[in-house]
Amino acid sequence: MAKGMREIKREIKSKQNMRQITKAMEMVAASRLRRAQLAATAARPYADKLKEVVANIAAGTKDVKHPMLESRPIKKTGYLVITSDRGLAGGYNANVLRKVTQTIQEKHKSTDEYALFVIGRKGRDYFRRRNMPIVEEVIGLSDSPTFADIKSISSAAVQMFADGAYDELYLFYNKFVNAITQIPTESRLLPLEEMSDNGAVSAYEYEPSPEGVLEVLLPKYAETLIYSAVLDGKASEFGARMTAMGSATKNATKMINQLTLTYNRARQAAITQEITEIVAGASAQS
Repeated sequence: MAKGMREIKREIKSKQNMRQITKAMEMVAASRLRRAQLAATAARPYADKLKEVVANIAAGTKDVKHPMLESRPIKKTGYLVITSDRGLAGGYNANVLRKVTQTIQEKHKSTDEYALFVIGRKGRDYFRRRNMPIVEEVIGLSDSPTFADIKSISSAAVQMFADGAYDELYLFYNKFVNAITQIPTESRLLPLEEMSDNGAVSAYEYEPSPEGVLEVLLPKYAETLIYSAVLDGKASEFGARMTAMGSATKNATKMINQLTLTYNRARQAAITQEITEIVAGASAQS
């Protein structure tokens, strides 16, 4: 019985150490979530204003043509997938990777029919293990990524579409709703949705020409959408990690309480047995 009590006590200590770790990770994720959420929110006005300007130019320019606005027969598809570098975030990575894999299996019969751009070590490793074609990857993003951090992969994805390397580009990421809810999202990035301006067209003068400005702004707009999704993904990652570590901390507390109860019962049984043996010995001597 004493040996069993020692094992239970050792297990309680182990669970207490684990609870300290998960609680610390929960608090760290909560602090980072706030910064990531503010960054994601701050990026939206820029994207909205850029869309407004692009829509204004498109609405005010007749017969505007650009490769990023033109649909063409689908021979090959590009996928840009945003995951995290670290785990311990619940279903954050598994959900989006499952959604990408399911889409690819439904739409393609060969690896020649699609190309992958991956942000995050978890996604990179997942696709590598399955020998799926990764064109470009970015890993090791900071907790507060800048546009420069993903400039290379976003530019490559947009430029390859413009060059005709593939005929459509989809974006997969976790859309942040709140700390508990992150929605695996599939969004067609290119060709861009038809640009329309529901309000009156503002009278802007463009230099050198509206078409020239549109030529520059359209790639920037697509890259901005990618960066906005990265910021959304970061907020989702920290929200998922905070929730997962919170659940782990609660589970550890329940296990500690159950083990403590078991330990107390075992200790009480051992004391009762010792008292019984003492009484029996005293009775035998009398």
